[in-house]
Amino acid sequence: MRQAEESQFVSFDGQTLFYRHWPALSSGPRPRAIVLLHRGHEHSGRLQHLVDELQLADTPMFAWDARGHGRNEGPRGYSPSLGATVRDLDCFVRHLCQRHGLAMEEIVVIAQSVGAVLAATWAHDYAPRVRALVLASPAFKVKLYVPFARTGLRLMQRLRGNFFVNSYVKARFLTHDPERIASYNSDPLITRPISSNILLALYDTAERIVADAGAITLPTQLLMSGADFVVHQGPQREFFQKLGSPLKEMHLLPGFYHDTLGERDRAPALDKIRAFIQRVEAGAPAVDLSRADAAGYTALEYQQLQQPRSWLSPLRWQFALTRLTLATLGRLSAGIRLGWRTGFDSGSTLDYVYRNQASGISPLGRLGDRAYLDSVGWKGIRQRKLNLEELIAMAMGHLRADGQPLRLLDIAAGHGRYILDAIAGQPVEHVQLRDYSDINVGAGRRLIAERGLDAVARFDQGNAFDRASLAALQPAPTLAVVSGLYELFPENEPIRQSLAGLAEAVPPGGYLVYTNQPWHPQLELIARTLSSHRGGADWIMRRRTQQEMDQLVADAGFEKLEQRIDEWGIFSVSLARRRSDAAAERPQPLAEAEA
Repeated sequence: MRQAEESQFVSFDGQTLFYRHWPALSSGPRPRAIVLLHRGHEHSGRLQHLVDELQLADTPMFAWDARGHGRNEGPRGYSPSLGATVRDLDCFVRHLCQRHGLAMEEIVVIAQSVGAVLAATWAHDYAPRVRALVLASPAFKVKLYVPFARTGLRLMQRLRGNFFVNSYVKARFLTHDPERIASYNSDPLITRPISSNILLALYDTAERIVADAGAITLPTQLLMSGADFVVHQGPQREFFQKLGSPLKEMHLLPGFYHDTLGERDRAPALDKIRAFIQRVEAGAPAVDLSRADAAGYTALEYQQLQQPRSWLSPLRWQFALTRLTLATLGRLSAGIRLGWRTGFDSGSTLDYVYRNQASGISPLGRLGDRAYLDSVGWKGIRQRKLNLEELIAMAMGHLRADGQPLRLLDIAAGHGRYILDAIAGQPVEHVQLRDYSDINVGAGRRLIAERGLDAVARFDQGNAFDRASLAALQPAPTLAVVSGLYELFPENEPIRQSLAGLAEAVPPGGYLVYTNQPWHPQLELIARTLSSHRGGADWIMRRRTQQEMDQLVADAGFEKLEQRIDEWGIFSVSLARRRSDAAAERPQPLAEAEA
């Protein structure tokens, strides 16, 4: 047995999490590390057999105890949210890179069951540049066996608040291996309860990741157990079919129970993993998403949203009725009325959503306005504001630590409320806000005056896509912010020009905070029912995967450092640093078949 070194890391909220490290016993031909993610209810100690049986003595391996599991403190089976656990994973891998001198590109993630869902969600939402994913029986849909179980769980959680559900799965239904069965039954660190908020979020998140698996382009191997009593195979197959990776493979293992990598006759599965790692290391095609606006699945989705649905489609009439309701009765809501007047994507609407104070004509109007403000998209927008403020504060802290001046620029600030909130109490030298809209410029200037910031802040009209005007800005900003802008424009060329101008304006060592919308559950509803600020046209958006957005930023000469994303996976906020070497190493385009 390889001996594990026990260690800990501190996650984003101060929670200390336990992990094991098995150092390499010899040096290999190329740098490589493996991160192992355990199944639900289990812990890192139960992965010792994989460390030994994979027979990769030249590879350091790491495995954590997920929050609420194993040797971590806190309630068993509990996490504040599934998004928090995914962020724990991001913190964990970043810790390993810093503490153990690893490069992200060297890491292969091998994950089982719930751990595989975490790995896939991390790959989708954060677009990490790891070498490959191996997903064994991902728990995209757990078999609950009780009719209407999810509906009942949601109702109970609404009535009782959060509660815990004990696992119904017996060890003998996980594996045929008598040793694994006995150890599972006697292991005091097995966590049988699972928090209801995590169980329900597991379903919701898995459905999102399966539906948008095209966003994941990492080399991926999927191992499916042929006799799995715990999870359904259908979503696993759908995930694989939609997976965007040019290098992917799926293997069905007949007779295997759910503990795929802990089955009695698991040697064939481990052989497939070793062979896949060798295949990836022999050369995986790079993925260039710079033309994803012209060819790719988000471009196709955008084109479909531009076409009306068939007259025979029930959804066509459902959306038409929704639009009619919003245009008539909906005008009792102050927010909806503002949206029809200025555009539902306008700076005025955004400022109204930030204030989050329901208003309207009559109690019915106020009730409708509250429902409007509580829609998932607007909740995501308010969380985006909090994430923006956090990363702006982080960037300003870096600038102060580096002895650089605090000169902030926002190229499409709307009314500027979120920027002025973010700099409150900060010793900024200069703040320059810009926007194309006269309405936004006027409102922003009034807000600056109300806060007594005329000495350090100014608001000018400007084109956020004019490279030359951005590059010529004086004084040169050390921190540039682009929030909620690029998401509104489907083409990549204007984004490239804007980022190029910012790269010329921001000196090396300066920072960029940028947002993205990699997912939206109401994309078609918005396209069919709401109008934009551009002449009242339909508000039709093309999503950019996180990887696509990060590539555009990297190509402009910025290095991504941090990311935040809301619980629904809708809006991300990222922090990047201007590289001293502006030339980015571009990935080679794939063959036309990839599009």
